[in-house]
Amino acid sequence: MKIKSRDFQVQEGHKVNLKKWPTRVKPLYKSKEQYQKLLEDQVSELSALQQLHYASNRYAVLLIFQAMDAAGKDGAIKHVMSGINPQGCQVFSFKHPSATELEHDFLWRTTQSLPERGRIGIFNRSYYEEVLIVRVHPEILRSQGIPDGLLNEKTIWKERYRSIVDLENHLHRNGTRIIKFFLHLSKEEQRKRFIDRIDEPEKNWKFSQADIVERGFWDEYMQAYEACLSATSTQRAPWYVVPADDKENARLIIARIVVDAFKSLGMQYPQTDAQHRQELLSIRQQLVNEAPDS
Repeated sequence: MKIKSRDFQVQEGHKVNLKKWPTRVKPLYKSKEQYQKLLEDQVSELSALQQLHYASNRYAVLLIFQAMDAAGKDGAIKHVMSGINPQGCQVFSFKHPSATELEHDFLWRTTQSLPERGRIGIFNRSYYEEVLIVRVHPEILRSQGIPDGLLNEKTIWKERYRSIVDLENHLHRNGTRIIKFFLHLSKEEQRKRFIDRIDEPEKNWKFSQADIVERGFWDEYMQAYEACLSATSTQRAPWYVVPADDKENARLIIARIVVDAFKSLGMQYPQTDAQHRQELLSIRQQLVNEAPDS
């Protein structure tokens, strides 16, 4: 199976029904060894593209990861980005907003962490939490200090979608390219991974009572994701629904999508003008003529 990014992309204006999107597809690898080789090749390609991205300093790239618990966001980020120079990449994980963050609009805290030109920013969860967990748990919304006149739960989600799309369009117009991943996990696979986290002592720290409580809202989360993906996947900032029941397969798909996105930027290394080139040649000659240390 050859990976085609568009096969996983939510087209702008498409109404998403997650039951029709697979959580597992035919593996791209036939063995663990082949998986490792395929991933290494893609990581190597991505590393070279990131170096070019850093040197050209024209665009910023933002990768957003959203998913249900145990879908493999952390592992995907770790493995896919393993060859990236840390100087050109930053990862931000967004948990519950702080008291200071709640004194601002819902986009404020993530806006401060947007990547600079020439760099990659990774959001492990993001401003999309404000139309996902907050929608599933509206009591969070009512505790955010929003004026009563603006707190209309019948319209606020569409208003927030519009704010998000407006922000992403603004960023695109100013050179930030946004790629958004929803790791699509089945409820049954989540059950298995939760059991693994309990059975394996080194994974116990990953699991708490809160995780099982949130699992009880599975259907509500799926509805929130469907509405979010439908409203905010655009040509400029597309969502990709990645089948996540097979972690290795998901990593290969994500890596291919990221590589394709970088290639589409048409980047080049900065060109050296004649004067600078002459200066470099003169310096080179000085170095050649320099007496070696005795």
